[in-house]
Amino acid sequence: MATEVQIQAPFITLGQLLKEESIIATGGQAKWFLRENTVLVNEEPDDRRGRKLYPGDIIAVPSGERFVINGTGASAN
Repeated sequence: MATEVQIQAPFITLGQLLKEESIIATGGQAKWFLRENTVLVNEEPDDRRGRKLYPGDIIAVPSGERFVINGTGASAN
């Protein structure tokens, strides 16, 4: 079962998600973590810490944890 991640903005970056979900301790660790570990975004490997994640995106990390982005209606307009 995936953990729902609530966001207020239109998107969150992959690096921000890793930090907010305590996968990494600081934002500066994102580059290293993504270089050393395979993170799947919508079942495809992605190593870009700036990758924008939108509501409905599913992220899987090596520990087996899965996250689904859930927005609250903020728009990018």
